[in-house]
Amino acid sequence: MTSINNAFPDYELEERIVVTAPHELRAMFDPLRGALLDLVLERAATVSELAEAVSRPKSTVAHHVKVLVDAGMLRVVRTRRVRAIEERFYGRTARNFSVGRVRAHDVSPPPWTNELSDAADESMPAYQADRMRALRRYARISNEQAGEFWERVAALMNEFNQLPREGDLPYSLIVSLYPAEYPKLPAAKP
Repeated sequence: MTSINNAFPDYELEERIVVTAPHELRAMFDPLRGALLDLVLERAATVSELAEAVSRPKSTVAHHVKVLVDAGMLRVVRTRRVRAIEERFYGRTARNFSVGRVRAHDVSPPPWTNELSDAADESMPAYQADRMRALRRYARISNEQAGEFWERVAALMNEFNQLPREGDLPYSLIVSLYPAEYPKLPAAKP
C-alpha cells in the first residue's frame, strides 16, 4: 500500500509498521490512545492540542503519549520554543500499523475491542437520524481470496484515512471481513 497523499500528514513517516509485541498491542488498542494516533495522522500536535481535542486533562494525555512513544508509535517530529519552554509536536511513526503474528498466550485477554460492536454503538445516532450508509454481503470464497480482497479493502481504508480534513463533520468508516454462519444452496442437480 502506498500513500495517495505524501503531504498528509505534515511530517515524514513510514508507510507501514507491523506490531507484534504485547506492549505495542496494548498501546495501540486502548481507545484513548487509538484516538490520539488518529488525530496525529492529520497533522503533528502538541500534548495541549491533543488534550483539547479529546477533552481530557493534559496530564492524562501526556501519560498516554508517553506510552505510545515507548511503544514506538509516536515520536517528536518537531519542536518550537515558546518563551522558556520547548514545545514538542508528536507524530506517528507509520501511516499504517498492522498486527503481525501474535501468540495467543502472549496477550491475554486481547487488548483490542470488538471494532464492529463499538461501531454499532457509535453509529446508532446516525442510524436513527437516517444518515447512515451501510452494506453487508455474504460470499463463499477461499481463505486466499479473502486475503487478497482484504488487501484491496485495506488500500481503500488507507485512501479514506488520507482524505483532506475539510469537512465540519467527522465520518467513520468501518470494514470487516470474517467467516460467518450463513445458509448456502445445496449442490445444483444435473
